[in-house]
Amino acid sequence: MQRLLKFLVAVVVAVGLGGSTGPAAATAAAHPRFTALVFSKTAAFRHDSIPAGVAAIRQLGAEHNFAVDATEDASVFTDAGLARYDVVIWLSTTGDVLNAPQQAAFTRYIRAGGGYAGIHAASDTEYDWPWYGRLVGAYFRDHPGSVNAQFQVATVNVLARDTPAARPLPRRWEREDEWYNFRTNPRHTVRVLAEVDESTYDPRGYSVPGGSPGMGPHHPISWCQPYDGGRVFYTAMGHKSEYYADPLLLAHLYGGIRMAAGVTPFNCT
Repeated sequence: MQRLLKFLVAVVVAVGLGGSTGPAAATAAAHPRFTALVFSKTAAFRHDSIPAGVAAIRQLGAEHNFAVDATEDASVFTDAGLARYDVVIWLSTTGDVLNAPQQAAFTRYIRAGGGYAGIHAASDTEYDWPWYGRLVGAYFRDHPGSVNAQFQVATVNVLARDTPAARPLPRRWEREDEWYNFRTNPRHTVRVLAEVDESTYDPRGYSVPGGSPGMGPHHPISWCQPYDGGRVFYTAMGHKSEYYADPLLLAHLYGGIRMAAGVTPFNCT
């Protein structure tokens, strides 16, 4: 039923909920490869990069022929509202962004085979909803910034090169970001796509006086997993607006979004 509803509304999704307009969007709306909703509501810290992230995903949709809607209105989280989408992209959401009926609708969406793609602060969201914590894989704990620089250049070791999210990337990818530490290490329940090499930067976080520890030699920064009937992709990268102009980060996001949408092999077990 979910896929049928998606097909029936495919010709109009690009204009709903603030969707893209213009010739490229019209083409995607007529014959989209898949449909995506970008959700960026915040109830705590708000990232200035959210508009840049939305614009970048819209541009990916125009270039690769998938339909993109964007909203910060949680009222779309109903069975009917979510049924038109193959993937919901949580873009730097923070805090408690869904009420109980909306949480229940999103749970049903995932259990019906829907896709979730989380970007950056999506792991800093819904701490009181354990199901979501297992979905995203791990909750945010802290990032560098108390005794060292908040933004540092580090080396990312790209691991799962048989996946679309990792295949376009160099094996050792040097880049700047705000490198998240997580409350738990998810590597035993997810497939890690990339790790950040703590020997190439100072990982101490701000949550403990004098600096909390990093996560050790295996510090996941991007991963995927099947979860409760659905498909999950998460990357902690993407803090600054200018990062969304980086072709490699965009390739990483596009591959992960496709994986979560179910239009490419999902090698995440």
